[in-house]
Amino acid sequence: MNKNKYLLMISSLGVFVLLVAAAFSENFLKDWHRIQATATTADGPLDVRLRQIVNPNLNVTDRCVTCHTGMAAGEQITSSLKVGAAHKPVVHSTQEMGCTTCHGGQGQATEMDDAHGNVHFWTEPMLPAKYAYASCGTCHTPLNVPNMPTFENARKTFERLDCYACHRLDGRGGTVRPGGDITGMEGPDLSHAGIKGYNTEWYPAHITKMQQAQDGAWKNLFREVSDEDRAALKIFLDTQMGAPKLIEAKAQFNTVGCVGCHTVGSFGGDAGVNLSISGLKDPNQLNFSRVPGERSVENWIKQHFRSPASTVAGSQMPVMGLSEEKIDLLTLYTLSLRRRTLPDIFLPKDRVRAMRFGYREFASDGATIYSAVCSACHAENGMGTRYPGLVPNPSIANADFLSLASDDYLLATIKAGRPGRPMLAWGERENGLKDEEIKGLIAYIRQLGGGVQAVPDTKPPIWATGDIGTGDRLFTANCSGCHGKGAVGGEGPALANPAFLKAATDTFLVGTITNGRRGTVMQGFANGSPTRPVLTQAEIESIVVYLRSLKK
Repeated sequence: MNKNKYLLMISSLGVFVLLVAAAFSENFLKDWHRIQATATTADGPLDVRLRQIVNPNLNVTDRCVTCHTGMAAGEQITSSLKVGAAHKPVVHSTQEMGCTTCHGGQGQATEMDDAHGNVHFWTEPMLPAKYAYASCGTCHTPLNVPNMPTFENARKTFERLDCYACHRLDGRGGTVRPGGDITGMEGPDLSHAGIKGYNTEWYPAHITKMQQAQDGAWKNLFREVSDEDRAALKIFLDTQMGAPKLIEAKAQFNTVGCVGCHTVGSFGGDAGVNLSISGLKDPNQLNFSRVPGERSVENWIKQHFRSPASTVAGSQMPVMGLSEEKIDLLTLYTLSLRRRTLPDIFLPKDRVRAMRFGYREFASDGATIYSAVCSACHAENGMGTRYPGLVPNPSIANADFLSLASDDYLLATIKAGRPGRPMLAWGERENGLKDEEIKGLIAYIRQLGGGVQAVPDTKPPIWATGDIGTGDRLFTANCSGCHGKGAVGGEGPALANPAFLKAATDTFLVGTITNGRRGTVMQGFANGSPTRPVLTQAEIESIVVYLRSLKK
C-alpha cells in the first residue's frame, strides 16, 4: 500500500511540475511574450497580452498582431523592433480587414510557423513577401488590362511625358520640378485611379491652366499631348489599383494565350482546367516528386510552367519555352487567382462589374484579344506553332491565306470554330467574343500579315464542278498524306470539318490548292515537282467537289 501511495505522490508531483512548466512557458517563454516585452510605446512599456483582429463578416479572427504589435489598433510602437513595426500604407485598414484576408496563413495561431501556415496539412500557407501583391486577387478583379507590349508602351508614355513631376504613383513622383523652389505634389495621387476614378476631362483643364500660366510649373513643365499618347495614358490610368506588379503580371498572362485553353472568371476555353481559384492550391494535394527545391505552391507552379507534363502526369499543356522572368510574373498572377465569396458590402467595384455586368478582365482591342486568346496556338506573329508531340497549328497571318480569306470567312471561323479540333467556337460560347471584338481581332490579324486584304470574289460560294470519284482518287494520292484519309486531319488541317466547309468558298479552296501557302509545307499544284504532279483546273475542281461531298 505504501509503495502505491509513493508512486501516486511522485506521479502527481510530476504532473504538477509539468503543468507549472507549461503555464510558465505559455505565459513567459513564448515568442510573442518576448517580442511584446521588448517593445515600447510613447507612454512606456507595452502591455503584454494577446491581441487580435475580429471581423465576423469576413469570418476573420487574426492574432497576427500579437507579434506584429505595431499593426494592432491604437498601438504606437516607438522601439526599433522590426516585427513590431506598423504596416506600410495601403488602401484598406488592416485593423478592419485583418491579416489572413490578404496574406493567408493561420490567423488564430500565435507561433510563427503555425501562423505563417508552414505546417503539415494547413491548406493555405502565407504568401511569400515577393508575391504579396497576389493577395489583391482575393477580392479584386483587375479589368481592361492589355497585353504586355501595350501596357509597357502605356507605362513608358506616362514616364516620357513626365507625369511623375506633379503626380504621385505607387510611391514614386509627386515633386514638381520647375527649376525653382516649388516642391511638393500639386496633382492628385493616381495610384488607385483605375478603382477610385479620375477626371476623364483632365486634358482640356490642363491646357487651360497652361495657357493661363505666366510662369512656374504649368508653363515650364506641361506640353500638349497627342491623341495617341492620351489614348496610352488612358490605358495606363484605367489599370491602376495600387498593385503595380499584379497589373504587370496580368498583362503578361494576357500575352501568352492562356485563356485560349483555360477559363478565368467567366471567360476562356475548356481544354484546360478552370484557373479562377488556382491561387488557392492546397500544397498537401500537390505532387512534388518531380519538383526540385522547396515544397511550396509557388515553386510547384513555376515548375509546371517549365515542364507541364513532368509536373502533372497526362497534362496536355505544351512546353511554352518561357523565360524565368515571364514565369515569375505568371506565377504571381496564378497566385492572385484566389477569389473568395465575399459579403456584398465588401465587394469592390471591379469585382461587381466582372461578376454581374460581364465586364472583360482583359482589354477589348484586337491586339490584346489575339495575344490573350489566340497566340498560344497561332504564335505571337500569327505564323503558327508546332509543339513537340502535338499537331501543328496553322499560320493565319500568311499572305497567301489572307488574300483568299474574306472577312466573312474569318468571322465565321472565329465564331463557329472547328468542332472536334482545338479551335473553339469563340462567338457561340457563353460570355464569348462579341462581333465587334471579332472584327477588331480580324483587323489585327490582317495587320500581322502586313495589311493584306482579301481579293474581291464575285463568284457564288459554291461553283466548282467535277467528278466525286476522280476527286477522291486525286485527294488520296496527293493530299491524304497531310490531311488524313477522308480529310479528317493530320499534319494538315481537317478539310472535312463541317464548320470549315460551311465557311470556305470554292474560290478559297481552288485558290489554295492551286497556289499553296508560301512559307509552309503546302505547295501549290499549279506547278509540279519531282514529287508532286501538276493538276489541271478540272482536277482541282474535282477535289473540291469531293471535299464538299464529305460534308454529307
